[in-house]
Amino acid sequence: MPTLLVFGARNVGRVLARELAAEGWNAAAVARTQDTIDALRLEVPDALGIVADATSPAEVERAFAETRERFGAPDLVVSALTNGPRSGSIVELPEDAFDSYLHDLLPAIFNILRVGSRVLVENGGGTFVQMTGGSARRGMPKRGPWAATAFATRALTQSVAGELRERNVHVALLIVDAVIESPKTAHWMRGEPKERFATMEDIAEAVAYLHGQTSRGWTHELQLTPALETWVP
Repeated sequence: MPTLLVFGARNVGRVLARELAAEGWNAAAVARTQDTIDALRLEVPDALGIVADATSPAEVERAFAETRERFGAPDLVVSALTNGPRSGSIVELPEDAFDSYLHDLLPAIFNILRVGSRVLVENGGGTFVQMTGGSARRGMPKRGPWAATAFATRALTQSVAGELRERNVHVALLIVDAVIESPKTAHWMRGEPKERFATMEDIAEAVAYLHGQTSRGWTHELQLTPALETWVP
């Protein structure tokens, strides 16, 4: 039975755990709060919920160790962390506009990639999927700090993908270039056609597709864009 370990269990990670568990997977998911883990267990009763802060290397190591103890080594590791875009004109942003990205999000992504890569190599192979937003493809006006963070995430993932190809580890960047349907975005969706938004189920399906590829045809970068969203090739 394959095992998923996903970091970021509040929204996309929760749905991914639910969808794969329904297909017979073991599912482990990491979140910073117990409330998020409690919500996960309501939907996926057999999931392993882990409260941990990915900005701490030791906490990331612990998440992998607890997953291994419960299910064995993970076959698929997904980093679905985000703290959302900080919007505003560069001439108006405060001096600390970069802080949450530099001190929280990027270190967390690096920790998960570093430890996850080592675990998958030691296990003889597997898949690592790093998620990010459309700003990884182009810098958007009034989203400079977020775009720089997304670009950095893309570059780091590309570097790891190139390094681990020959070690039977498939590393892929999943760019979700869309507003994702959720209670948080419901007010944006009111009166709009559904094709303007992505669903968390769409994203889970894309992750499963990446994991299902063989080493003779790995995709290292996949962009998910709804039909009525602006598409930039």
